[in-house]
Amino acid sequence: MIRLLRLAAAAAAVAMAVAACSSGDDNSGSAAPGAAATTSAAAPTTSAPAGGEGSGGGAGQSSGTITIQNFAFGDPITVAPGATITVTNQDAAAHDAISDDGKFTTPLLKQGESATFTAPTEPGKYKFSCSVHANMTGIGTLTVSG
Repeated sequence: MIRLLRLAAAAAAVAMAVAACSSGDDNSGSAAPGAAATTSAAAPTTSAPAGGEGSGGGAGQSSGTITIQNFAFGDPITVAPGATITVTNQDAAAHDAISDDGKFTTPLLKQGESATFTAPTEPGKYKFSCSVHANMTGIGTLTVSG
């Protein structure tokens, strides 16, 4: 019985350490020049498939959705130049979405929070990352087409 209690205590300590490492509370993210970002504590998007992406899959879309789930941004998203993109975090850990070339950024989003940004006006493929988690570097793709 004592061995079981020790094992449970050790598991709880490990879980707390992992939670402390993955729960950033730094809201210092700011929008890149020309890319407005807003934040709201809205309910997570429920229309997104398990892969993590919502609407905005076809060329010419005037808006799109990126859902952060399971430490992933989901499938690539394609939108028209200047489209409004909504990013929603469904993970317990805080995340942001920052283009690797500095064209757009969101603030750090806690679970259930959303932010919007304006897609670049220049057509092209824009890779993006979460600045908090190294395993989320360069894994998102926003394609601007039209």
